[in-house]
Amino acid sequence: MTVGERGELDLVAWIRRRVPPSPPDVVVGIGDDAAVLQPSRGEWLVQTADSLVDGVHFERAWCPPAAIGRRAVAVNLSDLAAMAARPQWLLLSLVLPANLPLADFEALIDGALEAASAAGAALVGGNVTRTAGPLVVDVTATGRVRPRRLLRRDGARAGDALWITGSLGGAAAGLAMLRADAAAQGASVDRYLAPTPRLREAVALAAARAARSAIDVSDGLGAAVRQLAEASGLGARVDASLVPLLPDARQWHERRGEPALDLALASDDYELLVAMPARAEGRLRAVRTRTATPLTRIGVLTEDRACVLHRDGVDEPLPDGFIHFASRPR
Repeated sequence: MTVGERGELDLVAWIRRRVPPSPPDVVVGIGDDAAVLQPSRGEWLVQTADSLVDGVHFERAWCPPAAIGRRAVAVNLSDLAAMAARPQWLLLSLVLPANLPLADFEALIDGALEAASAAGAALVGGNVTRTAGPLVVDVTATGRVRPRRLLRRDGARAGDALWITGSLGGAAAGLAMLRADAAAQGASVDRYLAPTPRLREAVALAAARAARSAIDVSDGLGAAVRQLAEASGLGARVDASLVPLLPDARQWHERRGEPALDLALASDDYELLVAMPARAEGRLRAVRTRTATPLTRIGVLTEDRACVLHRDGVDEPLPDGFIHFASRPR
C-alpha cells in the first residue's frame, strides 16, 4: 500500500497515535489547527527550520526511511546546539510522492520520533501534503535558553582559540560508502545516517562560560570557520595537522588515494566549532567532567580578516564547504 492509497487524514491519524503523550508545556498538541505551547519564565525561545530533499540531501536508493527521519530532526537539533539551546518542540511537515510505500512513511516517522525522544523534544504538529516531485521532509525546532547562556556566531574576539567537538570526515566517507554499496556499514556510515547533535556538549560549554561563540559545521568546517570569523569581524588560521579525522574515514579515503582532510573540511558532520578565550583551560576542565566527547583545539581567530589553512608549513586559503545552488547534491 502507498501513502496515496491511504490518504492524508489516515496518515495524520497514524502519526497522532504514534506520538507519546504531550508534556505539561504543550497546552494543545496534534489534532487542532495549531499547537499551543507554554514557554518557561526567564528563558528565550530559539527557533530554526531545515528541509531535506530527496536527490539533494539524500537518495532513497541508499538512505533508509528511518534514517531520513532521524537526519531531518538531527540537522535542526544541531542548529539549536550551536546556540546552546535545549530542544523543546518540533513541527514536522511532509511533502510526499503519492507512490511512497506506506511502510517507508511509517519508518520515516518512527525515525523522527526516535531522534526527538533522544533529545527530549516533543512533536506538537506539522502538515502532510502530496507532490508530483521528490520527497521533502521539513522540520521546525524550538528550544529554550537562559539569556546569559545564549551562544551566537558574532561573539568571538581576536586571539580566541578555535575548538571542534568530536571528529570530522565521517559523513563524507559514509556517503561515499553508501553510494558504492547501499548495504555498507561502519562508523562512517553511522555518522552519515544517524548524526548526533552535540546538545549536551553545547549546554556544558555555555554553563561553564567556556565559549564566546559557536556554529555547527554541517556545511563543512571551512564554511563554519569563515562564517563565524566574518560574523565577528575577524579572520582565522586553522592548523591542518590538528584537525581530528575519524579513523574509519581517513582509512577509507587513503585507500583510494583521496585527500581525507580536504573532504573532511567540506563534510556535513554535525559537530560544533567553538571560539574560546585563550585562557579557558579551567573552564574547559569543567566541561570535560560533563561530557566524554573530545574537544580539540584546531586554530585561532585573528585580527587579519583572511581565513587560512596552515598545511605543510604554508598558509593557503581555507577551502569552502557546501554552498546551496553551487555544490553538487550530497
